[in-house]
Amino acid sequence: MKFRLIYPRWEKLPGQTTFNLPPHGPAVMAAALPDDVEVEFIDENLEDFSYDDSVDFVGISMMLTTQVKRGWEIGDEYRKRGVKVIFGGISTMLHAEETAIHADSVFLGEAEGKMERVFSDFRNNRLQKVYDYMNDLPPIEIVGPARRNIYKRDLYYYKGVQMVDLVHASRGCRFNCYPCAVAFLGGRKFRPRPIDKAIEEMALVDNNRLFVVDNSLAQDTQWEKDLFREMIPLKKNWCCHTIEDKPEVLELARQAGAWYVYQAVFDTSDYIKNRIKRYHDHDIAVEGTILLGLDKHDEDYIKRLIDFLLEIDLDLAEFTVLTPFPHTRAYDELAAQKRIFDHDWNRYNAANVVYTPKLMSPERLQELYYFAWERFYQDEPQQMKMFKLIQKVVERERELGTYRPRRRDLMRQAFGTSID
Repeated sequence: MKFRLIYPRWEKLPGQTTFNLPPHGPAVMAAALPDDVEVEFIDENLEDFSYDDSVDFVGISMMLTTQVKRGWEIGDEYRKRGVKVIFGGISTMLHAEETAIHADSVFLGEAEGKMERVFSDFRNNRLQKVYDYMNDLPPIEIVGPARRNIYKRDLYYYKGVQMVDLVHASRGCRFNCYPCAVAFLGGRKFRPRPIDKAIEEMALVDNNRLFVVDNSLAQDTQWEKDLFREMIPLKKNWCCHTIEDKPEVLELARQAGAWYVYQAVFDTSDYIKNRIKRYHDHDIAVEGTILLGLDKHDEDYIKRLIDFLLEIDLDLAEFTVLTPFPHTRAYDELAAQKRIFDHDWNRYNAANVVYTPKLMSPERLQELYYFAWERFYQDEPQQMKMFKLIQKVVERERELGTYRPRRRDLMRQAFGTSID
């Protein structure tokens, strides 16, 4: 059976340096497929495809809300041609009722241990309209390595520079942050993988640069420390979301190859200033993630926040506008207050104001979003700051003897300079 798995394209954030990472969700889903299924993966952000190609069954994997309308278009066209379509992924779960209109089937939940039934039903012409496993999560112990051989590897280089492969060491999150849907998707429970399983997968990845995509590693101190100890012999360099703010944890993370972290910067407090300093003291770079448009944010607050970011020497900053994704506390509260005025899901990319802020107009918040990007990067462009991060990891790889040299002209093409 030929199964075409499609990851729909979406519009990237304006102002960002655009590169594409191999998406994790499709590779995790592909690993759960029956052995006799031939998978063809299409990342539409990087390649085209023809509806005329012969396929037996089509899967559409959607991670982002801004992918859903394109995913629905693809599903509609295949169904017109008599090809059955199943949708899955995070945004399928967030938009399940709408997505079902464009699908023969929707899969809700995690794929491990469930795909045999789905494909048996397909073969026997009894495909169900909905497979709802949202409350039937698989045992975390059975989660194996993602099926990375579905990727077309040559597509995932940024102008000749190898970026990162995505892995996960845990699922779920015990927190329930205002703009986040993880509590809906997987419940408020931290589900760490057995450390030997996570390490085995990291070792199998043919890339010395990883992105550990867990929602937060700072959920269980002992597990976090044990994980980092086991990562040290891998000699990988990696980025992740938040690491716990404890000296022994940060030191083990440094030894394990922590390259940089995505750290939310939510105010201008000394705590945040010292938090960033402690990362830097352990040779861990920081990309600040800055959410604009909360109810306490007025124009002066946002401008002070940007000045603060420059003072604390963030290595990179990524600005987003509060976006009320379905099944988040933000959506529930703003919808109840009738403050959401735009439900065009293409605009839900964290760069467009789709609700009425409390202390300014939507138009002014949109202007301040663009101002934030311009102000932070006016003295040193984002591309140069990214180059410094690449340079840092290359230096580390040379020390470890794991560096895979690329031609200098490729580095010069990518960043306007080269690594000597």
